[in-house]
Order: sequence, then C-alpha cells, then structure tokens
Amino acid sequence: MNDLSIKAFAEELAAKTSVPGGGGAAALAGALAAALGSMVGVFTVGKAKYAAVEPEILALMDKAEELRKQLLNCIDEDAVGFEPLSKAYGIPKDEPGRDETLEKCLHDAAAVPMKILILSCQVIDLQEEFAAKGSTLMISDAGCGAVLAWAAMYAAALNVRVNTKLMKDRAYAEDLNTQVEEHMNFYWKKADAVYESVFERLK
Repeated sequence: MNDLSIKAFAEELAAKTSVPGGGGAAALAGALAAALGSMVGVFTVGKAKYAAVEPEILALMDKAEELRKQLLNCIDEDAVGFEPLSKAYGIPKDEPGRDETLEKCLHDAAAVPMKILILSCQVIDLQEEFAAKGSTLMISDAGCGAVLAWAAMYAAALNVRVNTKLMKDRAYAEDLNTQVEEHMNFYWKKADAVYESVFERLK
C-alpha cells in the first residue's frame, strides 16, 4: 500500500474490497500528522530566533520521523491483520475449531488499530511541543497535525471496538476497551487544547 500514489490509494479505499479500510486510513492520517510536525521543525531549525530550542526541535523531529514511518507501516500491517479475519467469517458455523480461529483473528485484527491509536497519541504529544516551541510562522501546521492525529486516534478506536465487540474472551476485550477509553479521554483534550491555542494565536 505504501508504494501506491495518493490517487491510487484513494481509489483502493473507495473500491469494493476489504482492505485498505478504516484502519489503513487512520494510519495514513496519523502519518500525515507526524509529517506536519517534521515540517514545523524544518522551518524552525537554523533560525537565530529559535537557537535556544533547536536541540529540542531536532529531537522532536527525530521522534516525528520515526512515528511517521511506523504509522505508514501500519497501513500494510492493518491489511495483513484483517485479511485472515475476513476469511474466517466464511468458515461454516458448524465446522470444528471455527470459534477458536475467529477469536484469534479478532485479536490480531484489533492489535494494529490499537497500535495506530497509541502512535497517534504520541503524535499529539509532539504537536503540543511543536506548537509551543516551533516557528510562529508554522503554528497552523502544528494545529493541523494535532487535528489529523486526533482523527487518526478516533478512527483507530472504532477499528479496535468493532473487533472487541465480537470477542468471546470478554476479559481481554474489556481490557482493550479500557485502554482505548483511557487514551481517548486524555488525548482528545490535549489535541483540542493544541488546536484552541493555535486558533487563538492566529486571531
């Protein structure tokens, strides 16, 4: 998926195929959010005005680049995780071992969206720093990055929940659901605070 053009990826997303889907789209949104953080950094380093924070900005850029790569990899990982599940749904209900196979596939299919959610939260943390310390000429990009990461987090959460809803192991499912809720409850506020801060500075 990573080798597709933007146009081709969008066409694949719109097609009558199981993948890419919401998980892949969430990963792409998170990767774009991380890339915007890197952009803020690039336009900040080397400027005398920001010399005092340049080491911090460089460190943030390294983190942003790593997150971007991980989130892009999640596009393919999500597709790989979902395909066995789509096939498992086709197993006859009376076939021995169907429930065990389906349960394993649900666990695997939930794992990558959970990873996307956590990585997107880390991108929100970065955008908070980029907005506070980066070039004032680029604060709108930090705000955009926070919003895109927020969207990636929420989209990933839906893709976790669609799998946990069907799990037979309710203890495992509820543990994942709790992790999702804890991250969302904290990070939607942080992303919103970044957005509001940037919006106010642009007035």
